[in-house]
Amino acid sequence: MSDAIDRLDLLDLDDDLPEEDRLLRDTARKFADDRLRPHIREWFEEGTLPARDLAREFGELGMLGMHLKGYGCQGAKASQYGLVAAEIEAVDSGLRSLVSVQGSLAMYSIYAYGSEEQKQRWLPEMAAGKLIGCFGLTEPDSGSDPGSMRTRAVRDGSDWLLTGNKMWITNGSLADVAVVWARTDEGIRGFLVEKGMPGFTTQDVHHKISLRASVTSELILDEVRLPESSMLPLAHGLKAPLGSLTEARFGIIWGVTGSARDALAATLDYATTRSQFGRPIGGFQLTQRKLAEMAVSLQQMQLTARRLGELKDGGRIEGHQISFGKFANVRAALEICREARSILGGSGITTEYPVLRHAVNLETVYTYEGTHEVHTLVLGSRLTGLDAFR
Repeated sequence: MSDAIDRLDLLDLDDDLPEEDRLLRDTARKFADDRLRPHIREWFEEGTLPARDLAREFGELGMLGMHLKGYGCQGAKASQYGLVAAEIEAVDSGLRSLVSVQGSLAMYSIYAYGSEEQKQRWLPEMAAGKLIGCFGLTEPDSGSDPGSMRTRAVRDGSDWLLTGNKMWITNGSLADVAVVWARTDEGIRGFLVEKGMPGFTTQDVHHKISLRASVTSELILDEVRLPESSMLPLAHGLKAPLGSLTEARFGIIWGVTGSARDALAATLDYATTRSQFGRPIGGFQLTQRKLAEMAVSLQQMQLTARRLGELKDGGRIEGHQISFGKFANVRAALEICREARSILGGSGITTEYPVLRHAVNLETVYTYEGTHEVHTLVLGSRLTGLDAFR
């Protein structure tokens, strides 16, 4: 596989990685290959994941909230986090989701909008993987339009009473703390809801075809009583949860380069060893055309991720640029996996090869944290100056 990965680097992008970044990337790749890859077929087929054990291992390697500063976090560059996300998603999108929901949604929300007391209480243990967080924004009837959420928090003396349902929440039933967004008379606000609080229950989503190596849950909030100290003091309006989503989308842009690379590398190995009509199928013109187109598309994805990494490291990235990355890279990754499956033939529909598993996972990535259609309209609005959402 490593030889195939090298051959896919047609533009020698790897040569330009700083030594520190290369060492970090190689550490993440080795962990992914040694600890995750040997088990992913079993986890995916059985729909299970030793998430708590893995969270601690990710934490020991400094991968959780690694781009945040202080509170036990590494303070790494955003582009370095992107390199790690790509290596984890090269094994499975569900594993990268565990990392990104923890660090870029739950931890980032506390980091960006929380009080100093909240940061000190939660972030060090979350960075170590000893505590798990989730991010509750999406609802059964509120997805692309989070402003229509029905979850509501009302004041009751000095406390808040929180009622509603959140759906499709990664890490939901595992979470020691849930960042939950709700309507109030003061607008949209964020709250930290702790596991075991009266009225707070979870229910896992079963019978999934996609992201099977990931815990997906419904959060049920029935007049959960919260003290004032549970509110994120700096989170006002939809801008706050959307800011957290923008942070997480950056990891997706890099992550899907990993799943596409893994699918293509496996296919390249197959095409050079599988023989038909007395020769390797990789020697046929139609197969070479497919491989060439996929390899070029992969490098374009990687260039997009690199450029957005430069912008984010420089503090200059904008929301429409994140939309550009998710729009372009997830679509390209899906197309690579679908075309790669065609080269694998019947073998491509089994979990012996990672290609179709990556494809069905990417169908979810195509939708979550902003659907492909929503990012299309973000770009359209940027180009025309006209808002098509309402």
